[in-house]
Amino acid sequence: MTKGRTAMTTRAEIEEAVIAILAQELLLPPGEISPDARIDDLGLDSLGKVEAIFALEERFGIAIPFNANEPDLPEFDFATVQQIVDGVERLIAQSAE
Repeated sequence: MTKGRTAMTTRAEIEEAVIAILAQELLLPPGEISPDARIDDLGLDSLGKVEAIFALEERFGIAIPFNANEPDLPEFDFATVQQIVDGVERLIAQSAE
């Protein structure tokens, strides 16, 4: 069951959800994904990135700008766990405006 976005979503909750989603895509325990990890170093391929983006959108009720034809040149920075957290946090704030 997925938890929808709320106005009270904290940065820690966002980070926990991002790591859980990445762990699911990578078939790793969440504890093996560091908050400073680089996504490419974790081995997430283009399809995994797209799946993770869909999961993040569903989890937080946001729309992540992403061009599947150019997965390595997204408007949304998908390079590290922290950059994903920053982007999700920013999109949540924008959707609340």
